[in-house]
Amino acid sequence: MTQVLDLVPIWTMILGLAVFFYVLLDGFDLGVGILYGLAPDKRSRNTIMNSIAPVWDGNETWLVLGGLGLLAAFPTAFAVIIPAVYFPILVMLLSLMFRGVAFEFRSHELEDKGFWDHAFSCGSAIATFAQGVVLGAFVQGFPVRDGQFAGTSFGFLTPFSILTGVALMFGYGLLGASWLILKTEGNLQAAARRQGRICLIGVVTAIAIVSIWTPIMSSAVAARWFAWPNIGFFAPMPLLSGLVAFGTWRSLGSKAEATPFFGAIGLFVLAYAGMIISLYPMIVPYQLTLWEAASSPRTQAFLLVGTLFLLPVILTYSSWSYWVFRGKVRADVGY
Repeated sequence: MTQVLDLVPIWTMILGLAVFFYVLLDGFDLGVGILYGLAPDKRSRNTIMNSIAPVWDGNETWLVLGGLGLLAAFPTAFAVIIPAVYFPILVMLLSLMFRGVAFEFRSHELEDKGFWDHAFSCGSAIATFAQGVVLGAFVQGFPVRDGQFAGTSFGFLTPFSILTGVALMFGYGLLGASWLILKTEGNLQAAARRQGRICLIGVVTAIAIVSIWTPIMSSAVAARWFAWPNIGFFAPMPLLSGLVAFGTWRSLGSKAEATPFFGAIGLFVLAYAGMIISLYPMIVPYQLTLWEAASSPRTQAFLLVGTLFLLPVILTYSSWSYWVFRGKVRADVGY
């Protein structure tokens, strides 16, 4: 009898990395877009825009990979999750498109540049909030019957999902502020440090609330974290999060330029790891595991061949873009 190779862990890793890279990379440029609305003058806005101009659209490649990966490798999960959060995903995609249009039109419409400046900032904020709502609805779980979504169109809209929407705005704001510290100088960098500290307070507060709320909301999550011997293994996570947050706070108040960005990344890594600990091996929380939602082994194997060729191309292109456009930016130099 032939043993079929289990590709679910491989696809889980690919999908998990795609989601994380999207959150990290598009997260900082969405955060920059949110903070863009606070820029005091035209020169500051030009500098902020130039800091993300070479890389912002390439970052969204990971969103496409994550969505297609979910559809191809875990079609049952796709069939449940997308109808459950159809409206916030629609709002997110429309906001991202509107943001992209604003980015391009701003460079050509001199008379209406102020309108497109506001459009870029508002599109970034709305897209971020919508992503946070999707995250909150996902963590809460969806009603499923016979492998299909059995809830209502607006079941995603809860106090918890609104909290995660606001929390992600603070999180992306922290990433954006840290990126501006890395890429700018002078008054603009000083303003980014102040904004980063405000966002960090919001992030730490949100992490604390979600960490308390989630196990109260789900007995399965509570058992995962607090049952013995798990509590012994996972207890360092909150302590480590606190240490990273403290280090990030100090770096935002110092002359360090790269440290705040790596600190913000560290907080996202720990939050992502906490979510994996809470939910694994569920892909539709509390309803379907990764193996129950997976496509056939033949389908996964066929798609994996193309994906393994595509991933190095994406990674190489992304890395090369950031390397070529490294260093500080100026208001009078575009790309």
